[in-house]
Formats: sequence, C-alpha cells, structure tokens
Amino acid sequence: MNDKVVMPVWTFGLFIVLMNTTMFNVSIPSIIRDIDVSASLGSWIISSYSIGYALSTMIYSRLSDVLPIRRLLTVGLIILGLASVFGIFVTNFQALLFARIAQSAGAGVTAGLGLVIASRYIPYERRGRAISMISAGAAMAFGLGPIVGGLITEYIGWNGLFGFTVLVLVILPVLLRLLPKEQPKPFRFDMLGAVLTIVNAVAILTAVTQRSFFWLAVGILSVAAHIWHLNRKNESFINPKLFAEPKYRKLLLVGFSILMLNLGNLFIMPLVLANLFRDSPLIIGLIIAPGAVLSAFLTRFVGRWIDRYGNIRVLILGHVILTLVLIVFWAMLGTSPAVILFGYLFFSPAASASLSSLNNETSRILPSNLIGSGMGFMQLIQFFGGSFSVAFCGMLLDYQKKDSLVHAYETVYAVLIAVSICSLFLLFRYLLSNNRAASLPDNEARST
Repeated sequence: MNDKVVMPVWTFGLFIVLMNTTMFNVSIPSIIRDIDVSASLGSWIISSYSIGYALSTMIYSRLSDVLPIRRLLTVGLIILGLASVFGIFVTNFQALLFARIAQSAGAGVTAGLGLVIASRYIPYERRGRAISMISAGAAMAFGLGPIVGGLITEYIGWNGLFGFTVLVLVILPVLLRLLPKEQPKPFRFDMLGAVLTIVNAVAILTAVTQRSFFWLAVGILSVAAHIWHLNRKNESFINPKLFAEPKYRKLLLVGFSILMLNLGNLFIMPLVLANLFRDSPLIIGLIIAPGAVLSAFLTRFVGRWIDRYGNIRVLILGHVILTLVLIVFWAMLGTSPAVILFGYLFFSPAASASLSSLNNETSRILPSNLIGSGMGFMQLIQFFGGSFSVAFCGMLLDYQKKDSLVHAYETVYAVLIAVSICSLFLLFRYLLSNNRAASLPDNEARST
C-alpha cells in the first residue's frame, strides 16, 4: 500500500466526518433556540452523534479483523451519505436526532479503520507521522468546522450543515482503487455483545442527562450482563484478551479523559461566547478557528517529535498544557472573548498531540492479532468520554439555572480541571510502571 497517497485521502474523509461534529457545536445555540429545547436535551444532538460514532468505530474496527476494509468502507460511507441527505430536510428535534444517529452509524468507519490501516500496513518507525496526519485532519476539522458551521448557519440555516457532509462520498472510489485487497476470514459476529455495548453506553448517558436512577440501574445491570457474556463467549464483540493487558487498561482511562476534556470544552466555548458576549455563530467560529488551524499546522512536527522523543513525553506535555489552559479559562472566563481565542491556541494543539501520542502508544503495546479490536475499543472509550462530557456539561448547566451564567460555566470548567489532573496523575503512574517493567525480567514485566 502506498501510504503517502492513501493516508492523505483518508485524512480528508476524516476531516469531513469530524467537521460534522464541530459545525454542529458552533450551531448548538441556534438549534436550541429554533427547535425550542433545553441545553440538556440539545446536548444530545452532539452526544448522540459522538456515542454512535464511537460505537460504529468499534464495530468497524472489530469487523476489520475478519472482513475486507474496502467492503466496510463502502457500507459506512453510503450510510453516512444517505443519512446526510435525509438531514437536509428535517424540521424537528426527533427527526434531527434520528438523522444524527444515522449519520454516526456510517461515520465511525473513517476513524476506526484509519488507525487500523496505519497500525497494520505502516512500519512502526513511520507510524507516528501517519497517525499524526490523521490527527491533523481532526485538528483541521476542529479549526475550519466552526467557521464553515457559522457561515452555513448564518446564511443558509443549520439544515445546510448536512449538505456539506455529503462531500465525503467523493473519496470512496479513490480509496477503493488504492486500498490493498484482503480476503474475508471465518467469523461469527457477536450480535448480543454489540447490543449490550450499545445498551451500556446509552443507559449510562441517559442516566446522567435525565438524572434517572432507573436508567442508572439499567446501565449497571447491562454492564453486569456484558461481563457475564464476555466470560462465556469465545468470539465476543469486545475481545476479553484486551483487558489482560495492564498497560492497555491505563491508556483506556487516559483516552476517556482526553476526549472528555476536548469535547466538553468545545461544547462550552460556543455557549460562553453566545450567552456572555452575544457573539453570532460566524464570530464564534472565527474565534475558535485559529487554535485548531494552528493545531493542524503543528501536527507535522508533532509526528516527528513522537517518533523522536517517544509517546509518553509528548502525552505528558500535552496534558500539562491542557490543564493550564483550563485553569486560565476558569479564572478569567467572563473577562473577554480574547481569553478563549488565545487559550484555544494552546489547548487545541495540546489535545491533538495528546491523542496522536496516545493512539501511537496503544498501537505499540498491542499484539498484532488484537490491533483491530484494541484500537476500535480505544476509539469507543475515547468518544464515550466525549459524549459523557457533553451530556454531563449540559446537565450541570441545567442544574445551575438559578445561578449566574459565569458561575455555571466556571463550575463546568472546575470539573474539567479535576478530570485533567486525575488523568495526568494516571499518566505518571503509567510511566513509572513502564520504567519498573523495563528493569524486570520478561515474565515479571508482562504482569506489570
């Protein structure tokens, strides 16, 4: 496979798919106003896409262990394209939510299989740059998404956001020609495991957003049922062998935290700019865009730094920067939009570098036979963290309706700061366990 051609084309597809998230982030204030729903309910426009995206990412990644990537890509992009066409014509919350969920069912093919391709077909010494290129597409989406979303929302309406996503179909014939041909392998799809995974995620998110003990009970029971299912099924949807890797378990928690910080901040920033400073969707996009564009520009260097200095150093540095920026946002939130403008210039590159190094480190520690399921589950946990963050932030804002807006947003940022500090502490533990394992015999190191 010629990765110098395939990876840029794939990155463009990921760019379109992730713009589908960031465009709606900026447009959330307008959508909430137009369809007359609360911030908590409106957060599901983002979180439903994120959790569906995460679940479909896991499904496509898991299936890539046995089915040709070309076939999975065709199915995913066609689903995404048809759902986007339907979304152009929606006029109410129920139809909008359905369109977003349907989009997410196809969108996961780009994120999950992009990492699988990089991990499977690109040598480790060049893999950091390839994974960083994928992160560059994500960063550029976060940069241009707010601008494009603001322009479309202001001059066409938020329905027009769906029309832009249809462009992802242009990469399908190109990739079908360039991707290596693979033969399917014998495989029985664990439908019950997939259903339980969906129930786990949806029940827990619903319990958070609706503050429902019933859904919390459903979530706990479904998790217990899923654990029982994993222990008795040989070819389960989530490969239980992954959890035998202590390092992998630690990285899962870090991945959850990074997306919780990133998507939580991206959900709150437009609300702050719209409600505290009365900025339009276009102005909001122009304020958020420079940081993400800078992130995309720096990604080429981040890949080199990862290959040269190692994943963990870049990951820790990124976490430190994320924490410091969140502290600045918390302390100076109501001062000026310039605080968000300049703060995001540091936040976005740090988040992109953290994700690149985390995914590269995950691909390094996983055995080759667990690459598909392992990278897919990592993506699932990451985007579940983002979905949980958006839902939880929306719930916190609803809970503080009687407080001032500044105080409500400060509370949300205080929670994100706490998450960042906990994740940083976990990273230092991971680093210490790596150093300890390096000094132990091989059989003892595997159990660390």
